[in-house]
Amino acid sequence: MSELYGNGVVLTEKVLDFLWQRQTVSLNNVANVDTPGFKSQYITFEEELNKRVSDANKIKKSPRQAVHKAIDSTRSRLNTTWEESSRLDGNNVDMDQEQVEIVRSAYEYQFMLSSLNNDITRLRNAAKSF
Repeated sequence: MSELYGNGVVLTEKVLDFLWQRQTVSLNNVANVDTPGFKSQYITFEEELNKRVSDANKIKKSPRQAVHKAIDSTRSRLNTTWEESSRLDGNNVDMDQEQVEIVRSAYEYQFMLSSLNNDITRLRNAAKSF
């Protein structure tokens, strides 16, 4: 199917994995909101993906395969916020920010699933005409 949709399906799979991880990290932060000394964590993905795809597009020989490999090899990175702390117990979880991240991740995940479903439905309808 990747030949029919280019790198879209591979990219969608990676983005869904990233959003799932981001949701898990946000929920972990919320679960530890009352843990003294707990430092909030967050996931990064977009910057590394952008860099890898940009580098792959510069390759003259088979750029499509290079982009596919770049997307497939991109991994999300878990980061910890060590510097910030607004509480006396050293915990730096911001519940408002975490709730926004949870809702944002859920909406983005839903959008990506819908997009993938539309692509598959389009392919199925095209196959029915043969």
